[in-house]
Parts: sequence; structure tokens; C-alpha cells
Amino acid sequence: MFTLAGTAGAVQPPAAVQVDFGGLRASADARWVAHWVMHSGDHGGLPFAIVDKKDARIFVFAPGGRLLGTSAALLGLAPGDHTVPGIGERPLSKILPHERTTPAGRFVSEPGRNLEGEHVVWVEYESGFAIHRVRPGSSRERREQRLKSASLADRRVSLGCVVVPVAFYEDVVLPALGRSRAIVYVLPETRPVHEVFAGMRDL
Repeated sequence: MFTLAGTAGAVQPPAAVQVDFGGLRASADARWVAHWVMHSGDHGGLPFAIVDKKDARIFVFAPGGRLLGTSAALLGLAPGDHTVPGIGERPLSKILPHERTTPAGRFVSEPGRNLEGEHVVWVEYESGFAIHRVRPGSSRERREQRLKSASLADRRVSLGCVVVPVAFYEDVVLPALGRSRAIVYVLPETRPVHEVFAGMRDL
């Protein structure tokens, strides 16, 4: 369901880094963005995460480019790379199925709490877009089963947030992204990745 990456040696200067995925499965777009981040220094020396929507997977990296772990993730029910205007101000019950998108782009995340007091990583606070663990409740078992499913369609079920297993959140997300600001790169699913992350062709 999720993988913790092994430890690595001394961190090299960003210009020399080739991000090592440790033999773990990752799409060409995810690899390209990871290398671009390190070569360009776009992350500003902060921890960062890459959310690959086409693969319904999240990768979390240390500031020096070391992969800390990867996991399957639940994403927005509807395909789309935009945020519906004003969606963060509406009750959850008023968000229509076609509006439940996970937006693509570069985000500066911050740790915080949701209305239930649960720790989350706010990716875009105004719209309510966050990375969080599978929550307690009647849907928990079904969502845990979806995370284990090999079907990508099964992982498109959230209101738009990136939902990860509890253990992955506590072991990887919380220590890396849940203590201070970080950068989250959400890859597009309806546009080429180069259109969302300007400057990547300069790598």
C-alpha cells in the first residue's frame, strides 16, 4: 500500500542531484518534475511532495531530494485540474460530484487542523484542499480497501483532498510536511505537465 524509502548518504548540491526513486515505480512525469525541482531549486530548500494524479500516488521528499516514501492516494472524484471558485466556503453536502476535483499546480503547504481538530497539511487553505489521513467513521474500511485496489478508478473518490493511509501519514507526511511549510506539486491530468510547471523545458 505504501513504501518507506531507505536512508541515503550525504546530500549533494542541488545542481548535481539525480533524484533516486530507489527502484520504486514512478511515472515519467513524476520523475521529470522531481529532477526539475532539484536542478532548479524551485522548492527553496524545503521538503516537497509530488502528487501524481494519473497514477493516484504521492511521493514525499526531504529538502535534499531523498525520497522518504511513496503511497497510493485517494483523489478527487471528478477529473480536472482546476479549483471551483468559492468551493471552500460551501458545506460539503453542497459540493456536486463534478466539482470534486483535485487541482494541479505548485502549492506552498502549511500544517494545521480541520474543523474536527484533526491534523492535516493544508495545500490550499482557502479551498479546503489538504493532505490528510483516512478518517475514522463509517467510510473508513471502504476507503482503506480502495487504497489497496489496483484499479485507479477506485481511488477517485474524495471531495478533492489527497487522502493517504494512516500509517503513511504518521510515518512520512507528518514528520516531513506536517511541522512547517513545504512545497506540494500536483501533476495535471488534463494538460501536459510542462504547461503547469513553467520553465521545466529549461532543464
